Order: sequence, then C-alpha cells, then structure tokens
Amino acid sequence: MGRKYIFTNKKESKKGIMSAILGTVSLLSLFLAVYGTFQNQGEALVKYGMGALFALLFALAGIVLGILSKMEEDKFYVFSYLGILLNILAIAGVGFILYAGVYGL
Repeated sequence: MGRKYIFTNKKESKKGIMSAILGTVSLLSLFLAVYGTFQNQGEALVKYGMGALFALLFALAGIVLGILSKMEEDKFYVFSYLGILLNILAIAGVGFILYAGVYGL
C-alpha cells in the first residue's frame, strides 16, 4: 500500500493565533497578580488590580477574536479553540477572584 498524501491550502487563522496569545497573556497576568498578592501577605496593591482588569479586557477581546476566527472558512481551527478555552478560563479566574473577594474565601 502506498502512502496517501492530502495537499491543502488551509492555514491557521491569524485571529485565532491572536486569541490564543491574548488568552495566554491574560492567564499569566492573573497568575502573577494572585502570586504578588500572596507574597504581600494578602494585601492586593492597585497595580495587581489593574493587571487583573487588563487581563479581563484582553480575555474579552480574545473571545471575540476566537469566535470571529472560528467563523472563517477554509482555515484550521486549533488556535481558535485554544484561544476560546484560554480566554474563558481567564474570565472564570477573574470571576473567582471577585467572588472570593466579596464572600471571603
């Protein structure tokens, strides 16, 4: 049996790649904000709050880009799905931080 090759001109969506990058940056920012607050004996400085706010904004933009990239035709969608997943995790992380702050976890 010979090998079968499939040639395609599909490429990854640039919006999907950007979505994955924004999700990674958002999660990293949230992790660093939580770690910095932990190192500061639980006292959250304003810079950590601003970092979490920007992480939320990046995650929202990343979700929009991920959805828009998923709607493109004849593209690979690995980074689109990855970006959507990472950005949802970042938004859930911000939500958990807010929940923990309000209800004192």
